[in-house]
Amino acid sequence: MSRCGLVLAAGRSARFGTENKLLASFRGRPLGAHAAETMAAVPLDHRLVVVADPAVAALFEDFDVLTIQEPDAPQSASLALGARHAMQLGATRLLVVLADMPLVNAALMGAVLNRCTDDSPSAATDGTRAMPPACFGGTRIDALTKLSGDRGAALLLADLPPDRLVAAPPGMLADVDTVADLDRMRAGTD
Repeated sequence: MSRCGLVLAAGRSARFGTENKLLASFRGRPLGAHAAETMAAVPLDHRLVVVADPAVAALFEDFDVLTIQEPDAPQSASLALGARHAMQLGATRLLVVLADMPLVNAALMGAVLNRCTDDSPSAATDGTRAMPPACFGGTRIDALTKLSGDRGAALLLADLPPDRLVAAPPGMLADVDTVADLDRMRAGTD
């Protein structure tokens, strides 16, 4: 089995303002560095990151860096690019993580990875819905290359059975979309 990790880090940060949110400071490091460091602690055969900004790419040492060419490409384009590269590497499992979720830890990523099968994806849950980190196996990786729009793999995760969901501690799945989100995270309220 070949296990591959993919960090999606090519977002436009449109709701964050003029700064790229992944370069904003959180706990003494750029926000995007947290996903890089956490994924580096998960036992994987390959680590990939999809970026649009070269400054973000620099946060992902020892990752295969894939650059999205269209500046306004939806999240599905990043996911498809990463999935195609993972398939070229012979991946049988693809763990997908969002770079703007700095509280996700390696234990959760590993649990999601281990819960995935060839027949069924797995994902974290906040108790209400399936969400990243998520893992896809077998032919499900190819299905990621055919997605469109900005919802990523949400449709592929919509009806996962309970045994494919990994419960995350409260607040761990919080993401940063706005400066206010980051301020709340810094204050420890998320």
